[in-house]
Amino acid sequence: MRGDRSEVSLVTGNKILFHEEDENNWATVKNHPREHHRPMSRINKNVVLALLTLTSSAFLLFQLYYYKHYLSARNGPGSSKSKGNRVGFDSTQWRAVKKFIMLTSSQNVPVFLIDPWILESINKNFEQVKNASQGPASECRFFCVPRDFTAFALQYHLWKNEDGWFRIAENMGFQCLKTESKDPRLDGIDSLSGTEIPLHYVCKLTTHAIHLVVFHERSGNYLWHGHLRLKGHMDRKFVPFRKLQFGRYPGAFDRPELQQVTVDGLDMLIPKDPGRFLEEVPHSRFIECRYKEARAFLQQYIDDNTVDAMVFRKRAKELLQLAAKTLKDLGVPFWLSSGTCLGWYRQCGIIPYSKDVDLGIFIQDYKPDIILAFQEAGLPLKHKFGKVEDSLELSFQGKNDVKLDIFFFYEEADHLWNGGTQARTGKKFKYLFPKFTLCWTEFVDIKVHVPCETVDYIEANYGKTWKIPIKTWDWKSSPPNVQPNGIWPISEWDEVIQLY
Repeated sequence: MRGDRSEVSLVTGNKILFHEEDENNWATVKNHPREHHRPMSRINKNVVLALLTLTSSAFLLFQLYYYKHYLSARNGPGSSKSKGNRVGFDSTQWRAVKKFIMLTSSQNVPVFLIDPWILESINKNFEQVKNASQGPASECRFFCVPRDFTAFALQYHLWKNEDGWFRIAENMGFQCLKTESKDPRLDGIDSLSGTEIPLHYVCKLTTHAIHLVVFHERSGNYLWHGHLRLKGHMDRKFVPFRKLQFGRYPGAFDRPELQQVTVDGLDMLIPKDPGRFLEEVPHSRFIECRYKEARAFLQQYIDDNTVDAMVFRKRAKELLQLAAKTLKDLGVPFWLSSGTCLGWYRQCGIIPYSKDVDLGIFIQDYKPDIILAFQEAGLPLKHKFGKVEDSLELSFQGKNDVKLDIFFFYEEADHLWNGGTQARTGKKFKYLFPKFTLCWTEFVDIKVHVPCETVDYIEANYGKTWKIPIKTWDWKSSPPNVQPNGIWPISEWDEVIQLY
């Protein structure tokens, strides 16, 4: 160091290295044993140690001051750990969500949180979340666990400035990918089919992505989102798409009521009943009516547009809507079965010569008050066959001879079956079906279930020739999946055969 002072640089066992006024002029002085205990040497050592200790303490104090007064002011009041992870309000995920909320709020885009992982955590700590909404956040618990995505949803009909929002998002640092597809609601209208609508946005900020699922209104007063399909020019490495929780297939949800809460210091909308929404997620898969195939069918087999056929369709539609409402109020899931399912899949409509409406229900979902509920809805019981533990079948009388048949399905190790009973003889019949799962669809302007494995289900009931209309049908012998199942004991006939 230049100047008129000396600086001690290093003390070793028997030598002291120091440098004088000229920093390039180093000298070595050998200590004699008798000089080792000189007072001056001891004083020099103590001074050096004291200076080093003081300097280190001052540096540590400065670091603490800097952290407390600068970093905390920049990052917000909560820089805490989250469940063992050293991440807080400065985490990548929290910052991405915060910026996304700022973006949507400034553009009046009414998004709401649908991320299953976070909603489940909120649902488990719902009272705590509601209480936290009354004051500042003290701990980051939900958005500070490292994850690849956070999922939000948007009701498209409430979005007023899509193009402007997209540009602003990119100006704020987001990299966004948008997927579109044909609007399935217009597939039944030749002049409008092919119109594309937005389905998904994936917006990435550094290493975290926001998945914005676009919900569209359907005529049955429910919300629908489409399949996330990447087109050829899109970057398949943009984000790990396989980890997305929405978009593997189209989905349908009841319209949720929303409420505003504060989560980790961020104001946002969430479903008012998070538990109910979470129950819908794994069972939300939606399949469309096949309009293209239906048009081809109706061109080959001319549709019946007589007055009687149109009157029947109208009455069957009203009966199905009433039955669906009654079962929904009871909390009993059901699906379109037999001829009603065939009509939906083959021609996207009600088969006019079927003369009834057919529904299926798993026997474990049976409720004792189901008959009373239908009677109170204006549908008196027409007949009851079988019993809960074996071959139960209910039939209700709709208006003008349109009948509602409900078949209850029983599960075996490798198949499902429903029963039938011949009233005159007491003979029992069993109809075998491969196991299936349930998907949503839209039929007669309502959201209803159908078997996801629709072709297997229909072929079991109607064979490989199901595409050909057959107006003569004997339920005891025509179905390829029917087999005799014994006969009811005469002593049980009063219980298992009830006609009204």
